[in-house]
Amino acid sequence: MKAVLMTAAGSPEVLQVQEMPNPAPVRNSELLVRLVAAGINPIDTKLRSRGSFYPDRLPTILGCDGAGIVEAVGAGVQHFRPGDEVYFCYGGLGAHQGNYAEYTVVDQRFVARKPASISFAEAAAAPLVLITAWEALYERGRLEPGERVLIHAGAGGVGHVAIQLAKLKGVSVSTTVSSEEKANFVKQLGADHVIFYKQTDFVQAVLDWTGGEGVDLAFDTVGGETFHKTFPAVRVYGDIVTILEPDANTVWKTARTRNLRIGLEFMLAPALLGLEESLQHHAEILEQCATWIDEGKLKIHVSHKFPLKEAAKVHQLLESGSVTGKIVLLISDE
Repeated sequence: MKAVLMTAAGSPEVLQVQEMPNPAPVRNSELLVRLVAAGINPIDTKLRSRGSFYPDRLPTILGCDGAGIVEAVGAGVQHFRPGDEVYFCYGGLGAHQGNYAEYTVVDQRFVARKPASISFAEAAAAPLVLITAWEALYERGRLEPGERVLIHAGAGGVGHVAIQLAKLKGVSVSTTVSSEEKANFVKQLGADHVIFYKQTDFVQAVLDWTGGEGVDLAFDTVGGETFHKTFPAVRVYGDIVTILEPDANTVWKTARTRNLRIGLEFMLAPALLGLEESLQHHAEILEQCATWIDEGKLKIHVSHKFPLKEAAKVHQLLESGSVTGKIVLLISDE
């Protein structure tokens, strides 16, 4: 099969398309999946530049998100059969093979049926961001109907699905964007209040929007100073959830005086820690999201699609920081 191998840590040029053996035959509960598309996420570029979680296992294949067609099933597989269309977030961290490839093997417990109403490209773009936003809002942030939430970078990969998941919960959404184009995009997704953070103090804008009280939940998808600068925009006894590791120089005083509850969201933890029940829960999240997608309640925005051989170019584009929605590698023509 063809695959994009990361040959060393470094610039995008370390990603090379090569021929390699097909995956080993499937075992008991495994599926052989012919990949049609692979999603690209910031974690991919970080692992490429810094090294994977398993640096002794180079070369490796990156790519956590995949969508494709089941080609073969193990003897113990009960829920899938050849020809089924699936999507999932699994592999790509340096141990198990990632999805920048024509084939992969995944345990049936960790995959979900692809939404029937969307393309493989859209399906491949969805898993990591859906699971991240779901866990951050519904589980870490304990979002309840009628609340108000601030979502940073609402036009981004995680942000654009977070807006929709929040609206499905029956809450009011404020979000930060950098341009008029992105503002129009997030409004179409249901955002109630849009803040141009480059021209406006987002804390003051949130306080004005909430009558001086602050939001019930802030979701930080940016990190750095944005995390602690958001503390005064959250109501007393409110929640803030971040998907980035807080900086060592984070100023915690405002969070403490407002009795904020801090949530850390790293959806790849179950894969790194071998938490099989949590990985199955991820598949359950994707099953529910597939239902909402097919009901027209949830949309995945793919802004760019590239062939597998242009993986290095895709990493350069993502690192430019100007992407709206998601980028996808197309592996075959399905």
